Amino acid sequence: MTSPLLTYYGDDLTGSTDVMESLALTGISTVLFTDLPTDQQLARFSDARAIGIAGTSRSETPAWMDEHLTPVFEWMKARGSRHSHYKVCSTFDSSAAIGSIGRAAEIGRRVFGDRPVPLVVGAPQLKRYTAFGQLFAAFRGEVFRIDRHPVMSRHPVTPMREADLRLHLEDQTGLSIALLDYLALTGGDADARLDALLEGDPGLVLLDVLDAATQAAAGRQLERLSDAGCAFSVGSSGVEYALAAHWRETGRLPEAPRFAPLGPAERISVVSGSCSPTTERQIRHADAHGFQAIAFDPRAFVGNDTAAIEAVTRAAEEALTDGRSVLIHTAMGPESDLGSEIAGQEGARHAIGRGLGALQAGLVKRLGLRRAVIAGGDTSSHALRQLDVHALTTRLPLPDTPGSPVAIAHSDDPAFDGLEIALKGGQVGGDDYFSRIRDGA
Repeated sequence: MTSPLLTYYGDDLTGSTDVMESLALTGISTVLFTDLPTDQQLARFSDARAIGIAGTSRSETPAWMDEHLTPVFEWMKARGSRHSHYKVCSTFDSSAAIGSIGRAAEIGRRVFGDRPVPLVVGAPQLKRYTAFGQLFAAFRGEVFRIDRHPVMSRHPVTPMREADLRLHLEDQTGLSIALLDYLALTGGDADARLDALLEGDPGLVLLDVLDAATQAAAGRQLERLSDAGCAFSVGSSGVEYALAAHWRETGRLPEAPRFAPLGPAERISVVSGSCSPTTERQIRHADAHGFQAIAFDPRAFVGNDTAAIEAVTRAAEEALTDGRSVLIHTAMGPESDLGSEIAGQEGARHAIGRGLGALQAGLVKRLGLRRAVIAGGDTSSHALRQLDVHALTTRLPLPDTPGSPVAIAHSDDPAFDGLEIALKGGQVGGDDYFSRIRDGA
């Protein structure tokens, strides 16, 4: 197998499919594995030019990262790809205790040769922007500084209280962070400015991305950094969007692929562990448009309340048997989040994701479903592992709601092999997202 162009590890599942989608749209064949693949699994996708590993580090501790990220990064390095990317959420929510981006950067820098680590977070396609190192994100048509964002400033686990990404990372790492801002990126001396920064051997180099011009300029510098031995990068799917913008300018992208439309599904099953107000609106819309919405107390998963789990399973199976799509949700917006009640219980949030995944797996298998959805970034990471799926490829990108493609599942179990599955982050999609997936629109 020839060396891939790019390898990446996503710190949650929806973020990993976000990268898969952005690459698929450019014509770069991509496979996303749910764990380090066996040689046999890897051989099935020998034509893939990009290889991803979907992880869970966004919801894990630094100690967990020390143990689990090191072998993954070593595996990525052994592939010999030109670019190796640790993918984080474009809202950058993280802390020193949970999902530490700083610790991941330290591990990657050590594995890949103690060279400066490029950091790219802005992605205009996702309505995420960085200017002078400050992160901005859109919400319902308005752009907010991330520490004033109506959702991310109140994230139940890792609220963003600092917009300057360099200051935000100071709590997570002792690595120094240099900045090549958007004015320097688009100036005539951008190469010299970056080279001067590299002479100081910074731990990370943050590249602003504010618009199409700075995105292409950042992609050019990522290529130059790779030439300089800085093959390992950290950032959102803005890394791939930046590279693609540069490759497009230089005529290095293949012809854009065509994807067949989905067509409607008679019925689908959705499980949601998201507390986002975006997902709340989507649940309400689905409930008003033919779905059977079923509320479920997530504490039943944490406490292994088998009677409650069996009851919600029966209710979902009855609705599906009657030909209705179902949507099982553990929250309706941030006000209903029960995080404070389960915060002291180790592994509680992971248990919710696993519980929803097991519930979804049972419904797909017993009812013969061929299309399904999992909502919530952290939820998806732990839920998909219950479906015995070892790889995903892109079935249909959704450019108007980027970061939430429909994927094809690859499994040794016929019940899951070929399943069309969408994995949606909490902040992603319009109000009609679930209905659109059902209707194939």
